[in-house]
Formats: sequence, C-alpha cells, structure tokens
Amino acid sequence: MSKESTVEQVYEAINSGDDGRVCKDIPEQACDHQPKNVTTHVISLAATKVADGLIDPKLILSWLLSALGASTFLVGLLVPIREAGALLPQLFTAGALRRLPQRKWAWALGSLVQGLSVVGILLSAIFLKGQTAGIVIVSLLGVLAIARSVCSVSYKDVLGKTVSKSMRGKVTGLAASVASAAVIIFGLVLASDYVERMTLVLIALGLAATLWIFASLMFTKLEEASGATEGGGNPLTVAKENLALLKDKQLLLFISVRALLIATALAPPFMVTLNGSGGIESLDSMLGGLGALVLASSLASFLSSYVWGWLADKSSRKVLLFSSVVATIALTATVICAYYDLIGQSLVLAILLFVLMIAYHGVRLGRSTHLVDMATAENRAAYTALSNTIIGLILLTGVGFSAIAQYFGNIVVLGVMAVMCFFAALLALGLKEVQQ
Repeated sequence: MSKESTVEQVYEAINSGDDGRVCKDIPEQACDHQPKNVTTHVISLAATKVADGLIDPKLILSWLLSALGASTFLVGLLVPIREAGALLPQLFTAGALRRLPQRKWAWALGSLVQGLSVVGILLSAIFLKGQTAGIVIVSLLGVLAIARSVCSVSYKDVLGKTVSKSMRGKVTGLAASVASAAVIIFGLVLASDYVERMTLVLIALGLAATLWIFASLMFTKLEEASGATEGGGNPLTVAKENLALLKDKQLLLFISVRALLIATALAPPFMVTLNGSGGIESLDSMLGGLGALVLASSLASFLSSYVWGWLADKSSRKVLLFSSVVATIALTATVICAYYDLIGQSLVLAILLFVLMIAYHGVRLGRSTHLVDMATAENRAAYTALSNTIIGLILLTGVGFSAIAQYFGNIVVLGVMAVMCFFAALLALGLKEVQQ
C-alpha cells in the first residue's frame, strides 16, 4: 500500500459522512493538501497525547518523586507548575509567534523541547535521589510546561489554517481516542504485577520522550501556507493589546465558562482522597490505585473523545453545555455518596470518576474547537493566548481548594465545584453557535 493511499484512507475515514471535501475557512491551497495535513495532525497530536498520559504529573510523576524520597512540598508543586506553566506564558509568547509566517516550526520546536525535558527527568530518576532529584525534576517540568505553552498557542493557529472547520473537532477527537487506547494498555500493565513498577515508570518516561521527538519531526511535514506576520511586537505591549480583546463579549463569556469548568480538572484528587482514611498513606497503596486511575481517565477519553469531537464540529457550544451538566451530575452524586458513606465502595468511586472524566474530555474538546472556530485567522493566536493566560492565573488560585479541604473537608470542596459546573452550564447557554 502506497503512502498516498494510506493518507487518503485515513482522511476518508475521518471525513466519512461529510459531503465531499468541503473546505471552510481555509485557503484553497490548504484545501488541496488537507488529506495529508489531517493525517499529519492526527499522528502528531496522538503521539504527544500518549506522551502526556505516560508522564501524568497528577499520578506518574507524583509517585516517582515520592519513590525517590522528595518532599511532599515538591510533589505538591507538580500539577500547578505543569498546568499554570503551560498557560501563563502564552499572553507574552503570542506576539513573538505572530512574527512567524509558518507557525508549525514553533510547535515542532516546542514538542522537541518537551521530549528533551523528559529525557532529563528520566536521567534524574536514574542517577539522583531525594530533594536533589525532586528539585531537578520539578525544574525540568517547568521547562516542559513553557514549551507546551508555545505548542498550545501555535497549534490552534496552525489547525485553523490547515484543516477545515467541519473537521477540526474530529481530528482532535480521533487523536485523543487513539492516545487513550495506548494509555489504557499502560494502565493495565501498571495495575498488574508482571513488571516492577519503577522499571515500568522509567520505560514510560523513555517512551514519552521518544514520542515527543517523533511528533516534532512529523509536524515539520505539514503543508502550511505562509500567513500574516503583523502584530508581533514587544511582549508587554502585545499583552496590553490582547487584554483589549476582552471587549468581545463572546470571548469574555467563553473565558468565564472555561474558568468555571476548571473544576473538572481539579476535582479528581479530592474525589480519590474521599475513600478510606482520606489519603494515600504509603507508596504501596498509591501504586495499587495508580493503574486504576490511569485506566479510568484513559478509558473515559477513549470512549468519549471522538464522539465529543464529532459533536463539537456540529456545535461546540452544546458540547460545553452538555459537559457542564454531566460534570454537575457527577460531582453532585459524589457529594451525596460521600455524605451517606457510600463512597468507600471502590466501584462507586470508579464509576463517579469515570463519568467526571467523560465530562472533562468534553470540556477539553469543546473549548478547543469553540475557540478556534469563534476566532478569525488574524486574531486566533491572540484569543488563544489571552484565554490560556487568564485560565493559568485562575489555576494558581486553585491551591485555595486545598485550604478549604483542610478546614472544611473534601465534601465541601466538591460541592463548590459542582456549583461551579452548574453555573458554567447556565453561562454556556449564552454562547453563540460559532459553527454556523
């Protein structure tokens, strides 16, 4: 089978059900290259999503630092640095990225740096111990997060230039489903006793690094037409200009919905620690749940991402609305089960976490598709950078939930998060149908 026929088959599989090669909102030249570009997007994005799952800071890196003897303080820095670090720099990097006529090179460089950062994490895990290992790994995760921020800004812009509006959600959804299938296998192996877990985690780090580097090389093959380079000025000046975009009421409403829906990302640790004594007390007990947590998240993504992506191409507004409702139901049910001491049954907790993860992946795909489609080629990078930076700042305040949990308990935190998702659903009703 030739390379061309393989590309065409992948493209036709994704494009099935649509009326021919209808190109919307992209140049005619990009339309001609769309089969190749769609395949390149799916392969590159799937590779990076698998890598993300293999080094998940909430689970994998947290266990690794604990196993290496790093302090709880350093373990607690992993998720804030990974999430906020990937978002906060974007307001300042967007201006520089606008000066690039082809932004695929920025994404490729960002993916390469992420891969090299994980190589450093792997070497640190092999040769360092204790606080030294923790400090180096957290620092390298910070570098990875900054590189990820470059990828985030440039990717949405490149996607908007190279893939038609009617297919963007399916592309990202398919990549997420393919990646989830791979991470499910990793979770199954992790939950078993066939491979010593430290060895398995180190192998996973090596594979993640390889995948990021592979994705970097793959993405350079994308056929991207040169675009406008206006607006790439001083970072502070550009940041002020980007803040002026908040005059767009739809953008402000979208950011508000997305801000409330960070609850879907922050809730899982509080759900898991509802069980038993309220926390993971040893490495062995953490390992026992590690595979199950990886499975719950990846299985939810595998089963829902392509469907969410398909729905997002029809109406990203409705995806955000439905995801908000599902999250509200999952979190409310968790609060009720915890209040009546039903959460101790592992099956109950697993089901609730699974449902929440379905909502979480809907939020991710819905917000990504909505932002790309609501923006134009001229302001897409700026919209992305502004939105992500504001969410990054809000994520930093997420440590306040830990304080609430310490004084009032996890049930109160999850109740607050359920209310957040409920109000997100109400606000989502005001979003426009940007696919029409």
